[in-house]
Amino acid sequence: MKKLLTTLFAVASLTAIQAQESPKEEDFYKILKVTAPEGTLLEVGGLTVLPDGSLGVATRRGDVWIVENPTSRKPFFRKFASGLHEVLGLTYKDGALYCAQRGELTKMVDTNKDGKADVFETVYAWPLSGHYHEYSFGPKIAPDGTFFVTGNVAFGDEEWWRGESRVPWRGWTMNITENGTMQPWATGMRSPCGLGIYDGQLFYADNQGDWMGSGGIVHVKKGAFVGHPAGLRWTGMANSPVKLTSEQFYAKIDERRRKDENGRAIKPENVVNETPALLYTMKDQFPNTDVQTPAVWLPHGVLGISNSEILEIPEGAFGPFSGQLLVGDQGMSKISRVFMEKVNGEYQGGAIEFRNGFRSGVLRMAWGKDGSLFVGETNRGWGSAGEANDGLQRLAWNGSMPFEMRTVKAMPDGFEIEFTKPVDRKSAEDLASYRVESFLYKYHSVYGSPTINKEALPLKGVQVSADGMKARLIVGDLRKYYIHQLTLDGVRGQEGSYSLVHPIAYYTLNNIPDGQKLAMSAVSTKNSATAPAATPSTAPASDKKAMPGTSMPGKKSVKGASASTPGTSMPGGKPKLVEGQAVTMAKAPTYEEVKGLLTRHTCAACHQANKRQVGPAFADVAKRKYTNDQIVDLIYSPKPKNWPDYATEMPPMPQVPKADALKIAAWINSLGAAAKPEAASEPKP
Repeated sequence: MKKLLTTLFAVASLTAIQAQESPKEEDFYKILKVTAPEGTLLEVGGLTVLPDGSLGVATRRGDVWIVENPTSRKPFFRKFASGLHEVLGLTYKDGALYCAQRGELTKMVDTNKDGKADVFETVYAWPLSGHYHEYSFGPKIAPDGTFFVTGNVAFGDEEWWRGESRVPWRGWTMNITENGTMQPWATGMRSPCGLGIYDGQLFYADNQGDWMGSGGIVHVKKGAFVGHPAGLRWTGMANSPVKLTSEQFYAKIDERRRKDENGRAIKPENVVNETPALLYTMKDQFPNTDVQTPAVWLPHGVLGISNSEILEIPEGAFGPFSGQLLVGDQGMSKISRVFMEKVNGEYQGGAIEFRNGFRSGVLRMAWGKDGSLFVGETNRGWGSAGEANDGLQRLAWNGSMPFEMRTVKAMPDGFEIEFTKPVDRKSAEDLASYRVESFLYKYHSVYGSPTINKEALPLKGVQVSADGMKARLIVGDLRKYYIHQLTLDGVRGQEGSYSLVHPIAYYTLNNIPDGQKLAMSAVSTKNSATAPAATPSTAPASDKKAMPGTSMPGKKSVKGASASTPGTSMPGGKPKLVEGQAVTMAKAPTYEEVKGLLTRHTCAACHQANKRQVGPAFADVAKRKYTNDQIVDLIYSPKPKNWPDYATEMPPMPQVPKADALKIAAWINSLGAAAKPEAASEPKP
């Protein structure tokens, strides 16, 4: 009996090990609460750590707090200042706190040492028109001790969708000295919430919107134009370092200003199947100006919708990622990781998910003295995946090494991927473990852009280093200035045969480096996906059942469809579709089965399952009782008039494959079923 129990225990243990899931991001980086006094509303606009380890917290409602012992279980909150106007940045320098209010850079000092600011000094004030959207962000301290501040554009009155610079330096970065001298630095910003210093240079992050097909981080050189034309109206001023003018820009670029028969402005719409303008082509259009494209694109709806703080990871913090960047996102309540390199004198690099699940929109970040990360959050008026209106949390690494792509670097013939832990050689030398695609976004006055010009790139070979820490891919048809999506869902770790915590990286290839290419004799060309399939005569009997897309005796082949897919031609005729009646698959897909599609096709950027965000909740769409095919048609050709209480109209999404669109539609309709076990327990997209 004892021997039997021992055997059963061993079998059970082995089964448990085999069934064990690969670790996830939360297994390495834990989100901790920072306890604030009851009634304290921390809609965080700014964070900074003081020399003694205390945390400075500025709020959008105009308060500044000093949090003593912020990593303890019971930190002490002391109000340092109040009555300020929409503070959206905070920093410390030489015994003083500096913040960007709506209309000025302000210095705050506690001269009598009572713990409260008693001197408020205007370092520099900039003009305001009074428009609600004229937010100001910063400051960030440059290596020379000066300050960088950015200004949001306003929006039109009748043309409420169009970004405008109504007064000087809206849509600009300003460089301000401590004694109050201001130098306009660069323009082309739309909503420049994210600022950061990396390699001694200024970078900024913008949000998707008009002229901004997706977010990303951009190297802000003095005199640069980074894309949004509103601020160009001030380039004729004597102190402007930007040479491009509004007249030059609009002479070549159609801003799509149109009026109807009644003289009313018509909102520009995305045009399907047009030959789109692309941001990088502006370099050729305006050769004597410094047009700057993103160093790293952050694909919309995947790595955020409202990119925010840019922060370098210090030595010793967060494991193997020292020297890389973290980028927050307000809309998706998440943080992404960015790694960069310089090729031909220009910054470029990759981005990858890092940590999701914050309670509100991630706006600001600051490093604690213990190596943990303070995260300041807000969503009032802006919306976020996290449902709380405010938040102050802390992200801590538990010391365990995650299995991740540490970096991706461009090579003359492809990419080199460095891992944090050794890979399983068999999986890493199989080309079927990898996929590489490239795509980009339109450059137009329409709000945002679908992904366009998407192509799957040929993989020709892979070389895995002797220690299993690197894999070099030979990739054909590389495209300069395009985003290259590297998907490594087949690569496994040497330890535990685990999959990567985050198997997808997005590399922005601004330049293809020179150098030695790999010889084909030195790489593996094995591809298990192209191995000969079993023939019907040799396949096991259990595999001889009709499969989707295969022909059976006496039956016609239905390519790319299964019997459970609505709207496809099947033996015996098409299923009957009744107007207004939802048609579902034989078994609707689960959330886990469509989660990747919702992310890949940016559905999750604007929609959640049961909560209104930029667009209606999927559950609200299900209540309309559309058929699956009708939902697919609406994905391809949205009808904004059906949802008049949503300000942001959905763009057409013709790039979504029909099979994916049908699967998403079937899941959406499953949310409207009488019994909704999936919807009740499914995590937020």
